[in-house]
Amino acid sequence: MDLNLSDEQRLLRESADRFVNETYTADQRRKNASEPHGYSAGLWKQFADLGWLALPIAESHGGLGGGAVETGILMEAFGRGLVSEPYLSTVVIGASLISESGTEAQKQALLPQIADGSLVLAFAHSERQARFDLANVATTAKQTANGWRLDGHKIAVLDGNAAGQIIVSARTDHGKLGLFLVPQGTAGVSSRDFARLGGGRGCNLDLHDVNLPADALLGDGSDALPAIEATVDRAMAALGAEAVGIMQTLLDQTLEYTKIRKQFGKPLSGNQVIRHRLADMAMNCDEARSMALRAALMVDAEPVTRGRAASAAKAKIGKCSRYVAEQSVQLHGAMGVTEELDIGLYFKRLLAFDTLFGGSAHHYRRHAALGGRAVQA
Repeated sequence: MDLNLSDEQRLLRESADRFVNETYTADQRRKNASEPHGYSAGLWKQFADLGWLALPIAESHGGLGGGAVETGILMEAFGRGLVSEPYLSTVVIGASLISESGTEAQKQALLPQIADGSLVLAFAHSERQARFDLANVATTAKQTANGWRLDGHKIAVLDGNAAGQIIVSARTDHGKLGLFLVPQGTAGVSSRDFARLGGGRGCNLDLHDVNLPADALLGDGSDALPAIEATVDRAMAALGAEAVGIMQTLLDQTLEYTKIRKQFGKPLSGNQVIRHRLADMAMNCDEARSMALRAALMVDAEPVTRGRAASAAKAKIGKCSRYVAEQSVQLHGAMGVTEELDIGLYFKRLLAFDTLFGGSAHHYRRHAALGGRAVQA
C-alpha cells in the first residue's frame, strides 16, 4: 500500500497549513471566543470559498468527492490552529448522516447548502444515561396525524445553537432509531448554551412536544443505528487527525522553548533527561499519526473492521495525547498554565478530545468486544 500523499493531497496540506498559520493567531482565537456562536462567520465563508466545506461531499451533490484521508489532512491543520469553526459537526458528521440516511431528494436539497456554507448542522444524539452507547436512546418520536412528536433530552450537542437545523436521534414506535431534522427555533425546543473546553460552543437540549412534519424524518424510516455508527467512526478518525495537529504543535513549541530557556547557564535541551522526554513526545506524535491515518483508511471498510480501527485510534491517540500535553505543560514550567502562552489552550482541547465519543477505556472495551464478534463470525 502506497501511503505517500498524492500531488492533490500535498497541495491541500500546504494550502491549509498556510491559511491556518496566517489566520489563527492568538488574537483571532480570542476574537472567535467572544463571538455569540464561538466562531467567525467570515472565516466560515472563506472555508466555503476554498472548497473545504464541499471536500467530502459527493460530486453529484455539489461536492468535491474527497475521502477521509483528505478530511484528515484538513483536520490536522485545524488542530494546529485550534480552529473553532463547526467543521466537525456540519461537514464531517452532518453531511455524512445525510449521505448515509437521507433520501435522494433530501441529499439534493441539503448537501449543496452545506457545500456553499449556507447551512450549519448539529447532531443531537448523546444522552446522560447512554454512557457512549450509541444504541442507548431514550428520546421518543411518536407518529401523529400530521407527522411526528419528539420528547426527550440531549446533551453535549456540538455547535447546537449555531445550527440552522439539528439532526436529532429518537426511538420510533417500532423500536427503531430515526433521525429527524429540527429547524432552529422550533416550538418545544429549549437549549442551554455553554463554552466548550479548548474553544467552540455546545449546548444541552430539552425537547417537549416538538411537532414536526412527516418529511422531517431523514430517510425512509429504516433503522438509523448503522448510519450513526459509521458516522461516529468517521468523526473519530477526523478527531484523531485534529489531535495529531495539536500534539505536533505542542511538541514544536516545547522543543523551541527548551532551546531558549536557560537553567544553570545552559539551555534546558542540553539536559539529557529533557532530550529523552522530548524524544518520547516525538514518538507518541508519530504513533498517533499512524493510528489516525489507519482509521481514515478504514472508514469505508465493513463495520467490524471499521469500528475496530476507529476505536483503536481513539484509545491510542487519547493515551498519546495526554502524555504529550502533560509533558509540554511540565517542561514549560509555570508558564505552561498561564494565558500568556497557548500551551494551556492546546492542553484543554486535547482533554476535550479524550472525552468526545468516549475515552480510551471505553474504546479499549469496544475494540475487544468487536474483536470477539469478528472471531465468532
